Amino acid sequence: MPSARNVATTGSSSASVAPLPVVCIVTVDEDFLAVLTTELIPWFKVVVRDSYDDLVRWTQEELVMAVLVDIDTEGEDPFGGLVVLHELRKLIENITLISLSRARARSVEKQALGAGADAHFRNPVDVAELRMALAETLRRRSEETEREKLRQQALESSRFQDFIGASEPMRLVYDAIQQVATSNINVLIRGESGTGKELAARAIVALSRRASKPFIRLNCAALPENLIESELFGSERGAFTGATESRPGHIELADGGTLFLDEIATLSLPLQTKLLRVLEDHQVQRLGGRTLRKIDFRLICATNEPLEEMARTGRFREDLYYRIHVIPIYLPSLRERVGDIALLCEHFLQIHCAANGVALKQLSTDALSALEEHTWPGNVRELENLIQRLVVSTRRDEIRASDLPPRVLAESVAAQEAILVPAEGTDFDMEIRRLEVALLTTALRRTGGSKAAAARLLNIDGQRIKYLCRKYSLYVASG
Repeated sequence: MPSARNVATTGSSSASVAPLPVVCIVTVDEDFLAVLTTELIPWFKVVVRDSYDDLVRWTQEELVMAVLVDIDTEGEDPFGGLVVLHELRKLIENITLISLSRARARSVEKQALGAGADAHFRNPVDVAELRMALAETLRRRSEETEREKLRQQALESSRFQDFIGASEPMRLVYDAIQQVATSNINVLIRGESGTGKELAARAIVALSRRASKPFIRLNCAALPENLIESELFGSERGAFTGATESRPGHIELADGGTLFLDEIATLSLPLQTKLLRVLEDHQVQRLGGRTLRKIDFRLICATNEPLEEMARTGRFREDLYYRIHVIPIYLPSLRERVGDIALLCEHFLQIHCAANGVALKQLSTDALSALEEHTWPGNVRELENLIQRLVVSTRRDEIRASDLPPRVLAESVAAQEAILVPAEGTDFDMEIRRLEVALLTTALRRTGGSKAAAARLLNIDGQRIKYLCRKYSLYVASG
């Protein structure tokens, strides 16, 4: 193809109206170009190039909104513009692409659309139809861009530290975190598993004066008691079998910063007593040690257990309870913040589609309704795991209700309706046939092939079951 040649042809516009969309025509056919530009100039700013060279970079720099690519190539590479179409679509997803060709074969149009063209026209082109197709595609892509912008704005406005949510229960959480963050008071974060208790602890630290200081986390339920004691308080060399060197505990490591104890309700009573002493004296003594070390740290605890009941029955020290329960923050379950599910799904879809290198997927209305009806015993963690699974397992760009696991579908009226009567419709007679065959087959199998017994099970008479068996060619032992 000849070297690049830029020719700018601009339609009339004034300062009082919005600028015309920039449309680039790539062709070497001067006659073809003359016809196209004449029709397009009143509605678009038309820019012409006679080469595919460096087209991707150039269109981005010139803010081109649509490219009309003449895919025919002179020489040994027929339809070389198909490669250009594919590259443009891959690197500039939101651009409008229209392919043009003199070839009459349907296969060329199919290849062009497969390479990413929004529409394909054969020469001689109906220029008025081309102009309308171009305007419609630009309008549709503009609306998609605006919708995506609004989605991103909704996500950003619902974001607080690492949390996503704009519901009233979450707004109360954000207010509580901001109120306690600047103080040095002990905080107890409460909520079901999977609600984001560690995220709340990290948000408190991020907004506190200790933000640049250590944040030390220990899951009290993750280690056996003989190990958790040394992990929490530290140990001196020789304090127990295997203690070959002195090690600071998590409390020491948190000096100047914050210690986050997750699942604190699992601490044994002896360890609760030792922790209470540290909180009262602000000093820690390692296992096997004799010296006390002065420690400055803020304590944040988390639990999903009923500490009040545990304190009443003697399973949790009441004095420690009052020490750590200075300011409680309650994290709502996902079923208490149903309005946030759409935002969370959008957030997780973006994360996991990008992580898996796939195009951004969307949830159908029926699928989202089903997710909003689910009770989510595992809360946000369960929702994220499900979205991650759907991103990998669903081949389409749209995740439908039928893609959801049975445990979610079982709770959803919307999903069951979507499966029973999908959006594209269904064949009523065929569905009735399938249902009758399924009922008859099940009843006959359960009765060992006896038609008489199957008729009683289905509450129909013997003549009718014989007729239905003949109708659907269900040949079984008579009975």
